[in-house]
Parts: sequence; C-alpha cells; structure tokens
Amino acid sequence: MSAPASKPVPPKPRKIPKVTTQLGRTRTDDYAWMKDDNWQAVLRDPTLIKADVKAHLIEENAYTKAMLAPTEGLQEKMFEEMKGRIKEDDASVPSPDGSWEYYSRYEKGAQHPLYCRRPRGKTEGEQVLLDCEALAKGKAYSEVATAAHSPDHKLFAYAEDAQGSEFHSIYVKDLESGALLGTPVESGYGDLTFSPDSQWLFWTHRDSEGRPDKIFRRPARGGEDVLVYEETDDGMFMGVGTTASDGFISIGIGNQETSEVRLIPASDPTAEPVVFAARNPGVLYDVEEWDGGFVIRTNAGGAVDFKLCTTSHDKTATEHWTDWVPHRPGRFIVGIGAFKDYLVRLERANANNSIIITSRADKSERPIAVDEAAYVLGIEGGYEFDTSTLRYTYTSPTTPKSWFDYDMATGERVLRKTQEVPSGHDPSKYETARLYAKAADGAEVPITVLMKKGTRLDGSAPLLVYGYGSYGIPQEPGYSIRNYSLVDQGWIWATTHIRGGSDKGWGWFQDGRKFTKKNTFTDFIACTEHLHNNGYGKPARTVAYGGSAGGLLMGAVVNMRPDLYAGIIAAVPFVDVINTMSDTSLPLTPPEWPEWGDPITDPKAYDYMMSYSPYDNVRKQAYPAVLATGGLSDGRVTYWEPEKWTAKLREYTTSGNPILLKINMEAGHGGASGRFDFLKEIALDYAFAVWAVEKGWEKA
Repeated sequence: MSAPASKPVPPKPRKIPKVTTQLGRTRTDDYAWMKDDNWQAVLRDPTLIKADVKAHLIEENAYTKAMLAPTEGLQEKMFEEMKGRIKEDDASVPSPDGSWEYYSRYEKGAQHPLYCRRPRGKTEGEQVLLDCEALAKGKAYSEVATAAHSPDHKLFAYAEDAQGSEFHSIYVKDLESGALLGTPVESGYGDLTFSPDSQWLFWTHRDSEGRPDKIFRRPARGGEDVLVYEETDDGMFMGVGTTASDGFISIGIGNQETSEVRLIPASDPTAEPVVFAARNPGVLYDVEEWDGGFVIRTNAGGAVDFKLCTTSHDKTATEHWTDWVPHRPGRFIVGIGAFKDYLVRLERANANNSIIITSRADKSERPIAVDEAAYVLGIEGGYEFDTSTLRYTYTSPTTPKSWFDYDMATGERVLRKTQEVPSGHDPSKYETARLYAKAADGAEVPITVLMKKGTRLDGSAPLLVYGYGSYGIPQEPGYSIRNYSLVDQGWIWATTHIRGGSDKGWGWFQDGRKFTKKNTFTDFIACTEHLHNNGYGKPARTVAYGGSAGGLLMGAVVNMRPDLYAGIIAAVPFVDVINTMSDTSLPLTPPEWPEWGDPITDPKAYDYMMSYSPYDNVRKQAYPAVLATGGLSDGRVTYWEPEKWTAKLREYTTSGNPILLKINMEAGHGGASGRFDFLKEIALDYAFAVWAVEKGWEKA
C-alpha cells in the first residue's frame, strides 16, 4: 500500500525589513526585495529579472499549479465551453470608406485576427492587409494595439507590442508592393494616425518610465521623425488623432481632472499645434468640428455630468463657449460623434445607456433607447463623415451583441449582424435583474444579476460578486461568453455598479476617488450584504472577483470583511498603494495622483491612503482563500504587487485557507495575447471560484 501523497508546501520567502520615513511617518516593508531595481529593463526583456526573484516566482507558480491540480479537468471543461461560444471564423461588419470597406476576421483555430478590405458592396476581391497570426508566430506574446489605413488607401500602419509591456513598435506597409517602409518607430505608446492628406504619420512616444511624453510625425513612407509637441507635466496622459470631419489633427492631453486640446489644421499638417482652450485645473473638455464651428463636451461651470457647448473656429477660448445641451445631474454625457448633418451623443443614467441624434438642419433630437432592466448601447466608429448611417450595438446580460445600421434621416434600422454562439444560447433559460443596495450614506448602488431561470433564492446557489469602481470606468451589463461557464453550473453572477465608476454619472465617479475612495469598498460590501439578505448566496458560497484597480477593491474588501467571502480572485491587483504612489519612476504614479492623492507631499493623502492600502492593512485574521494573478511584463500593476501581497497574506492569515499566486512570465497587464490562451486564464480563475466554495484543498 503506497503512502499518501504529501500536500504541497507553500513558499516561505525571506523577510528583509526596509524602513521608509515619509512626511514624518514610518513604515516597514519586509518584502521590498521582490521589486527588481532594474524593472524598466525587465519590462522589455523579462530574462533580465533578478535570479532570486525569478526563483521565488517559479516556486509560487509551481505551488499554485500543484494546489489547483484537482481542478485541471474543470479548467479544461470551462475553457472548451468558452471556446465553444466563439465563432472561430468570425468577422466584423465591414465599415465602408470610399471605394473600399474594411473589416477584420479570424480563421478557424487562429488566436489572432486578419485585417482585410474588399471593394465596397462586394463579397469578393478580399485583400489581406495584415496577418496578425503570422506576425505572432514564434513569439511568446504579440498584440496589435492599433491598425489604420491611410485616407488615400495606399498605406497601412500598425502598432505591435511584442512582450506585453505596452512598448509598441509601429510599422507602415505599402499596400501595393506589400513592403514595409522606412525604419519602425520604437517606443511607441500604441496610438497613431495618418494626416488627412495621407502624407504624414503622427504617433505618441512612450518614455523610459512608460509614460506618453511627446508627439512626433514622420513622412508616411518613411523618413526623419520631427517633434510636434512635448508635454512637460509627467502627470498628463496624451494621444493624437483627427477630428471626424478630417479638418484637424488633434492632440488630446489630460488626466482625471484637467484636459487640453491642441489642433493642427489638416490643410497644413506641419504647422505648430494651437491650443484650443488653455488648461484650467478641474476643467475637462474635448472637441469635435461640426456645423461650421466646434462642439465642446465639458464639465466647465460646475457641469459635473457634462454639458455641450458651441463656439466658432476663430474664438475657441473658454470665455467664448455658448451652452447648448445643458447639464442635467445624473445624466452623464459620455461622448459625442460628428457627421456632416448629424451629431450623436451617448448618455448614461442609472447604469444604462441611450443614444441621442441631433439634426444639423433644425436641431431636432431623435433618441435610441431600450426598455429593459439592464443593457448596453454602444456607438461603433466609422470612417465616413458625409453619411446618414450610424452603426450602433446592443447587448444585455442574456442577449448576445447585435450590430445595427441606423438611418439618422428616417429612423429606419437594419440588423447587420448578431453575435453567433456556435454551442448554442437560449436567452429564455436565463433571467437578469436590477437590484439596488443601500450604501452606508444612503446612496443607492445598482447591481445587475444574471442567473438560470428558476434559481432558488434561499442562499444555496453559489454567488460571484464582480466589481471595479475606479477611473470613471463603468461596468456595462452586456453579454459575456465567459460568465455562462459559472452560470450554467448554477452560479449567480452579480455585477456591482459601485462608486468610482461612472455608472450613475461623473459625480458617481467623483464620490469614489481620492478622499472618498472608501465609498468604493463600502459600496461593494453593501452590495454583497444586500445580495445575501435577499437570498442571493451566502458567505460560505460567495466569491468576489476584480482586476487591476478592481484588485485594489478586492484587497481592501478582504481586509475589511473577510467573513463575507469564501474566496477572493484578484487579477493584476493594485494592492501596494502607498509604495506605488510614492515611486515617481513608475509609469502611472504622477498621472494618477488626481485619482488617489499624492502621498509624497500631502500628509492628508498619505494618511487616508494608508488607512485602506491593502498591503499595509493585512493583519492577523481569518482570510478566505485568495488567488492573485499578474504578469511579469506588466508596466501598469507591476508583478511585485501581487507577489508581496500574497506573501504577507500567507504570513498573517489564521484560517489555514490557501493563498495562491500565479504570475504569467510571458505577458503583461492584459494577460495572454491570443484569444484562446486568454480564455485559459479566465478558466483558471473560475475553477478557483468553484474550488474555493467547495473547499477543494480539504478534499485533496
């Protein structure tokens, strides 16, 4: 009789106390050694990582693999289910531009797309502009962030990230000869645009800290790079594009609080960019050219949820703006799109969207809305300005995405495509609901619930509670091929629309940032308690899930209320808040002080941040099972954040529940680059959720 297999032993990393004194406050970090001092080089070449750090990460990965070995069959099953919901040879709806229409498609079995075009209105004559599957061949990671054809249809440019660090190389291809022109752009930020005359390529440079700092242009067919604009404030993000009318090349500069636009006339692409309206702290704006002047979307004058203003070409300073579409609290004007005879705006209220179309001729308005509890309407960008056709999308938690072409003149719409689910999907088997949790301060927090029809609300069904709550990014309630792998097993999936996102407006975002950040965490806890109180799961059968800033949410919530959850999934979690926001060499630190506060110069910000920072608030208590994931090439949330956090959690937890870490040694913030490889990572997360509620480690 053979001896029983021994259970895997968790890594026990060494502790080397590092004491930091800042603003008269002292903190000690036992695991600071996990940060590679040469991290910028590691982003570009992961093989340069320090040997001791690499050894520890390999040990952590091996421990996680051994612990989750009993779930490998479930992981494979979930992966195949998710893959089965993807039409492998899928294609986008072609978007017309002049005599061509452009689209992307996948070949069966391919992880990466083909970018293609064909003569307008035809189904034959396809030209492949870029084969991303061939581009990725032999590479551990390859992701094309941006691809664009020149307005004269002769050139094609694309930006490739070949290591997951988001440092992009930009290439320009001659579509007649197929040759790559000139030398590649290195250290690109990922965005690019051709000038409307097709003679120039504009692109954003990423500096050694990973931040956008300069706009360059070069002859589109290759040549010398010329500096167009340099931003001296390293707290600003930046990008370049064109107005919808192609009248201007536009440089957008801004952070979460303040923005500025600089324009270059398309008739003179080598001219110096001109400030549209000088940046003013606390004022955000963006612009489109329309109806002989400009339309500005802005929060100026206390318009928290934004308003629309107009101005002429020759008087663009703020004092010349005239209010047009007024501010209405709770109705967030998300964005605008311009066509020759119509202006389209997307609005959000109470976690649902609507589309409003304004006619240039008489300024009459026509809305597109859906009468459902939870849904998503989206606007698809097109290439043509002089058209009456708007392409928009519709989806809901139970309804796969549909693409419509909408005639803005007549109101008629044509269904162009419905997302195919090859393995089958019957919406009538599921139900969705919109619940509202009462926050501690009385705010009503929406929750979107998806479950199988007939699910008993007696606490017996396992529950996954998902949240994000940062940067004003909403959690839009659309169809997901992934979530059904849990829902079909009887799980309830609950998406929380907590403060910090813009689900209920820009004010909803402002009530969950900086010195109100804790609202994000207490909202999530209130949502979980509301679900439990109404029979949607119970603590022993509940898993919380969030990534990036949603991983911060997970870290804060598990410190505050570990008793509410059987498991926590924290993907690429931002958990080392004080250390990261105090390190100005990191890519996102200065640009994100408006979001979190500046703990280097502001004692109030330091103390508030320290009061919730997940890593700094780990303490002796009974933590649930935790899975943290990360990427070695991640420049947004660096690998050492989840590495340090899991080491500290494992040291302090009194529950005996496992604390697991999985670092993708060949990817960055977004995980694996291939569409199927990425699903394998999601399947691991979901299998962990099942394992956590079943306490699989006790059965091994």
